[in-house]
Amino acid sequence: MPETLNTELASPKILLADEFEKVRSGAGINGKIVFTNGCFDILHAGHVDLLARAKEQGDILVLGLNSDKSVRSIKGEKRPVVSQKQRAFVLAGLASIDYVIFFDEDTPLELISKVQPDVLVKGGDWTVDNIVGRDIVEERGGVVLSLPLLPGYSTTSVIRFIRDNEIE
Repeated sequence: MPETLNTELASPKILLADEFEKVRSGAGINGKIVFTNGCFDILHAGHVDLLARAKEQGDILVLGLNSDKSVRSIKGEKRPVVSQKQRAFVLAGLASIDYVIFFDEDTPLELISKVQPDVLVKGGDWTVDNIVGRDIVEERGGVVLSLPLLPGYSTTSVIRFIRDNEIE
């Protein structure tokens, strides 16, 4: 990717955690806040479906996006395939997403503490008991949901298909 393109990948939906706190404390955010998170390395139909259903749980959908550093820590040195700026820009283009906020840690616990969502959503590959931040949300009277995944879609399967078919 040319370096000049990366500087153009901006959206008012992409915020730092501190910027979100300022928007929330101002008159900018009203309604039930839903939070979800992930790497979203290669966006596919399963992601879009889950994000649309997450949005249905409230008024504002905040997506915590693993930074490149975080993805490498979790998935290994060959990931992410797509840079955090590009992933954020694509995700911010989805109608279901209101805000995208990066986090560098392996889990979004610190970000969830700052966002203080009313609803915390993860995909069905996570049990509610294992969802990071559950205690923070439930202590405030919020809801934690594990939504079923659209079968047959995963970033790993997309990467495997490309690799096995020598697609460049």
